[in-house]
Amino acid sequence: MTLPEVMTRLAALGTEQTKKTLVRHGAPEPLAGVRVADLQPLRKQLKGKQELAMELYATGHSDAMYLAGLIADGAKMTVEELDAWAAGAKWHLHAGTTVPSVAAEHPEGMACAERWIASADAMVATSGWSTLAALVSTVPDDALPVERLKELLDRAVRALPKAPDRVRYAMNGYVIACGAYCEPAASHALGVARAIGKVKVDMGRTACKVPDAEDYIARSRRDGKAAPKRKTLRC
Repeated sequence: MTLPEVMTRLAALGTEQTKKTLVRHGAPEPLAGVRVADLQPLRKQLKGKQELAMELYATGHSDAMYLAGLIADGAKMTVEELDAWAAGAKWHLHAGTTVPSVAAEHPEGMACAERWIASADAMVATSGWSTLAALVSTVPDDALPVERLKELLDRAVRALPKAPDRVRYAMNGYVIACGAYCEPAASHALGVARAIGKVKVDMGRTACKVPDAEDYIARSRRDGKAAPKRKTLRC
């Protein structure tokens, strides 16, 4: 399928009700309002079409950008392309899900994440903390820089109170990921979760809630052991 053909398909799949829901959660125009479940047939059909994925993300169309993340291979992207995706994230779904899903597959994913969390742009910083969480959730513990992850947990404690809403949400997610998926950092993450306490984030006109990190970590650890690593962040 060509880019125009995919865009036509997205327009046909969109509904006004889904569009209203996405806008309420923060999605900006342009978008068609396609349910994630309805993107799955396209995902299967287009998976691995790297050039098309790059074209879709570059449209600035919310549904197309999300689809791009479903079909792209992050390991085949350049660091410059990853930076462009982080800079181009239009709302927290892209910053917190789409960008991390590809960045975590790249050999320079950790380096990208550390650069992004220092950004003054809230969406870029959100991508950074979410990428850190993605790496912790998917990469084997023996391949992770555990001591650096602990340092970043301490950084989250210091920075979270004054961080923008969505960055706080992503920081909280990083603490949860370390506690739930990374055994060598779990105890440290639990201590950080207790120090942070319940994180408050303005979730807008939605019923979404911020997970309590300490409680979430406790429930995620089966029989006191770290949860199994995830294969991918894509959904």
